Amino acid sequence: MIKPVVKKSLIEIEIGLNEDKHPETIHWRSTDNPNGKDFTECKALSMALFDKDYKDTLKIDLWTTEMQVVEMDRFMFQTLRSLADTYFRATNNQQLANDMQLFVDYFGKQTGIITEDPQ
Repeated sequence: MIKPVVKKSLIEIEIGLNEDKHPETIHWRSTDNPNGKDFTECKALSMALFDKDYKDTLKIDLWTTEMQVVEMDRFMFQTLRSLADTYFRATNNQQLANDMQLFVDYFGKQTGIITEDPQ
């Protein structure tokens, strides 16, 4: 049984492109943003939408020309960590979520985000 919609929220994304059609600016805002309703700047976004009818994932991955590799490493690390958490919450598959987290830890160590504890 589908529950009725009791509230709607709007999320807007504004992309500023340069002459080569590469993102120079990315701004977003949401009607539910606790930091206010003004546009907020970011350097990257990754969005995945699962199409109800076609059962396929649509992706948008954008980053600005000023995004540095070290920032992309951190962005990807945090995104991967979040995906592992989301997967567990959605499926309750602890084993596979743990396996995903092992890769996240490996990625973090390889990129220097996670450093070995000197103890």
